[in-house]
Amino acid sequence: MRWRRYKAGYRKKITSTASSPVEQLYLTGTGTSFAMTSINLTSAFPPCSPADINDLHPTCFHPITQYPFYYSSSPQLLSNMSDQMLTLITPIVAYWLYSFFFHKLDTAGWKWPEKYRIHTSEEEKARNIATPSQVFWGVILQQVLQTCLGLWWLSVDEMGHNVDHQLKMQYFADVARPTMRSAFGTVLGETLLPEFAYFAYWWGVPVFQFALAMFCMDTYFYFGHRLFHSVEFLYKRVHSHHHRLYVPYAYGALYNHPVEGLLLDSLGAAIAEAVTGLSTRQAMLFFLIATLKSVDDHAGYKFPFDPFQIFTENSADYHDIHHQTIGIKSNFSQPFFVHWDSLLGTKLTRQDIEIRKGKKAEKEL
Repeated sequence: MRWRRYKAGYRKKITSTASSPVEQLYLTGTGTSFAMTSINLTSAFPPCSPADINDLHPTCFHPITQYPFYYSSSPQLLSNMSDQMLTLITPIVAYWLYSFFFHKLDTAGWKWPEKYRIHTSEEEKARNIATPSQVFWGVILQQVLQTCLGLWWLSVDEMGHNVDHQLKMQYFADVARPTMRSAFGTVLGETLLPEFAYFAYWWGVPVFQFALAMFCMDTYFYFGHRLFHSVEFLYKRVHSHHHRLYVPYAYGALYNHPVEGLLLDSLGAAIAEAVTGLSTRQAMLFFLIATLKSVDDHAGYKFPFDPFQIFTENSADYHDIHHQTIGIKSNFSQPFFVHWDSLLGTKLTRQDIEIRKGKKAEKEL
């Protein structure tokens, strides 16, 4: 399910305005490979002059010689695996590798991590209802269901080797042309258009898509998570499985009832990917970061140097409050930000807990 902004009709409309082979080449070039290889590229892409600038003549795009560092024109990132399959496998591998890191901290007997732990090992063993074995196999089941959904959901989209990047940048230029001309004048506006189109296509839109995907996932999870707590049947029969871990730990992040795992976690990620039109490779990065963030939030450590806890208030300590009795009706936000908790009055911090305890103590006096 892919967002197809650039249709064949747009290509037909643009190329129909080309009045010469040179203009045709401007419009149909694909970076370093061109259909009309007989034309000299240097003469075919001269600097724009005022005479070139009119409503019919396209923006003067030079052949793309330098792509962003993240771009690969290879049909697939690994020679022996499709990008679709790699997108499904990467979060699973990352989940267990990152979980193993925290599990090593839990079991190695080192002294230095102790001051960063939210709960002691004794608390974890005494308060958790689910056994480590139950948690392990519960997560395996969740990941099997997640992979099955992904195999059905992810489609084959255009890859770098067959995408007409210049045509797509031409689209951004055509959309922005009236505004650029109005803001900077005809000549300067046209001169700036190629740079604007390049930035918008390679950086602006992908960053916006990624940010929107995070917002979509946070939104879906917040209201779904809150629903599982609000409806008694859903909590007792489904969501209470996850709360068998009163003291969360890393590889228990995806320990859920299968129904919850499918409807809340897996489907939420899939909807965020579809709504924002992420490409397969964008989705791979998005699922990877979301997975690592979820593991980190359940790991039970408050590291001051943890990048997942520096840039957002939604941290391991924040989510740990939700797993305690006092916070079971609070802190529903996951995995990225806490805006919905803040807006809808369900945010609970350690300071809030201390204030509650203080008021309770005053009443008892």
